[in-house]
Order: sequence, then structure tokens, then C-alpha cells
Amino acid sequence: MRRRSGWRSSKPLNSTGTSSSTSAASTRPSRWPSSSGRTAAGSPSGPQTWPRSRRCGQCRRGARASRNVDFVQHILNGLLQGCILALIGLGFSLVWGILNIINLAHAAFIMLAAYATYFLWSLAGIDPFISLPLTMAVLFGLGYILQRYVINLVMGATILTTFLLTFGFESLLVNLALRLFSADTRQTKPIYANASFSIGPLYVPYTQLGAVVVALLLTYLLYLFLDHTRTGSSIRAVGQDRVAARLMGIDIGRTYALTFGIGAALAAASGTLLSTTSGFAPNGFSAFNVLAFSVVVLGGLGSIPGALLGGLVFGLVYEFGGTYVLSQRDVVIFAILILVLVLRPTGLLGREGYR
Repeated sequence: MRRRSGWRSSKPLNSTGTSSSTSAASTRPSRWPSSSGRTAAGSPSGPQTWPRSRRCGQCRRGARASRNVDFVQHILNGLLQGCILALIGLGFSLVWGILNIINLAHAAFIMLAAYATYFLWSLAGIDPFISLPLTMAVLFGLGYILQRYVINLVMGATILTTFLLTFGFESLLVNLALRLFSADTRQTKPIYANASFSIGPLYVPYTQLGAVVVALLLTYLLYLFLDHTRTGSSIRAVGQDRVAARLMGIDIGRTYALTFGIGAALAAASGTLLSTTSGFAPNGFSAFNVLAFSVVVLGGLGSIPGALLGGLVFGLVYEFGGTYVLSQRDVVIFAILILVLVLRPTGLLGREGYR
């Protein structure tokens, strides 16, 4: 007896003797996942399922590699930014360590240099790295005169007096800048401002690279000046023991003014470099006083390597904080500051004589 088929076709056999049910069966949905645009190996017209685990593994590896590149790029950006912060903290640390005053006019000096660099570039076409020595010289003279003829009058008073005096000077300059330049955001953009070079998958802007080179060069020159010149030795002697330095014939007033002028010149260099890497406005510079204070406390007062270390640490904090936890960035900075003050008041690389 002939066995019946499991399902019937109402159509007759074709000319080759094959039932059309065979072609109908081939259109049945496969029990394997398939894609309409894919074909199986060895069966060009049939459905095929790509190995899902292999495909997903490749996606995961690609995403992981992309995240790793982004992470390294953020580290590089933080280190580049940290060198400028180190230069800001270096001038602040020098004035604080030698004169024993917290100079809140430091941010105002940075602001003046940033605007001077911007107008020299926009009006006269002078490259910011060429105008940098000029702005440093002008701010050195301003700092020297301010300390010699204004701050020096209250040097014998409490630290709160000099604190309020420099705060008043900073407020005066910021409000004058707001009146003269408005609160519009500006930025110095030379022809190479948007240019960069690559190191593998990483990108380094030319402006940031130039800023890092200048910051490291000025840091090294300051180290040579303080440790290998007669004037630098006089500055260090006044910072360690003012009475003994006076007995040795060192002019204390002149040394104070010179130190304050150097601090203002370093602030000017920072302002010039910042004007090429980010936008700025008059009311946005006060935060640099807090940053400079934090860099000095973390690295250690009176320590050039400490200022460099503190700047790099806070550069990384700012970079990663601005990327992942923007609202908590300042919380992280102040948490680090409090921990250092509690656990190591002299800073990571500070000397015991500076507290």
C-alpha cells in the first residue's frame, strides 16, 4: 500500500517528476535565525545564519579598543593642560613662599596677559608665542611697582591685610576689564590654532604642544635662576630667614619686589598660553586663584617639582572630571585638598620649613 505524504499539494507533478511541494517546502521559515540578504556557504541561494558569537565578539573588541583610545587621549589632554596649571601654581608658590602673602591678584595678572596677547594678535597680527616675552616683561614691571610702592607698605601687617589688599586689586582690574572689554568670550587663534599631529590614534594640537614646551622651559629656567645665580640665592635666603638675610646685607625690599615681579611674569606667561588653548572672559579668571592655591598645597610650598606634580594631578582631574563627572569636578578637587591638608600639611614634595 502506498504511504500518504504528510502534506498534500493540489498541483500536479512537473515535467521532471518532482512535486511542487518541494519548492513550497523550501519557502518555509527556517528554524535557524537568518537574514534575507545572506547566503550559506556551499548553498548560494539558501538562507544562512552568521555566527552570532563571533560577530558580537568583534563588536565588543572594537568598542573596547575605542574606549581604550579615548581613555589614553584623556590622559594626554590632562597632562598637557596640567603643565599650564603647574606654571600658574609656580608663580603663586614663589610669591607665597618668599613674601608670605597669598596673592589674589595672581588671577588678574593672568587676565591682563590674556587680553594683551589677544589684542596684539587681532590688531597687530603678532603671534602669541612671539608676544609672550613682551607680556612677561610688562607684567614683571607692573608686579614690581605694585609690590615696591603699594604692598610693601603693609608687609609688616598681618597676612589678612595683604590678603584683602591683593583681593581689592584683583577686583579692581576685573571690573575695569568688564567695563573696557565687556563680558564677551574671546580666544587667540593663530593660523595653526586648529592644526594637530597624530601619534598613532592620538591627536596633539600644536597650540597645546607649544604651551607645554614653553611651560616646561620656564620652569627649568626658574630652577636655574634660583639655584645658580646670586640674585636667586638672595631670594631663597630671604624666604628662609629674613633677619639673617638682612644682616648679610641683602636688600629685603628690593628682593620682595623682584620676587613679586617674577611671579607676575609667570602669571603673564600662563595667561598668554591659556589664551591660545581656550576661550576667556574677565569674570572667568578668579577660579585660577583657587586652582593655584590647590596646586601649591598639593605639591608643597617652596617646591618647583611639587608645583609641577600638583599641576599635572589637577590637569588630569579637570580633564576626566569635565568628561565623566562634570558636576562633581570641584568636589573632587576640594576633597583632594582637604585630604592633603589633613594627612600631609607640607604637601607631597614640600619642605618642612614651609607650612
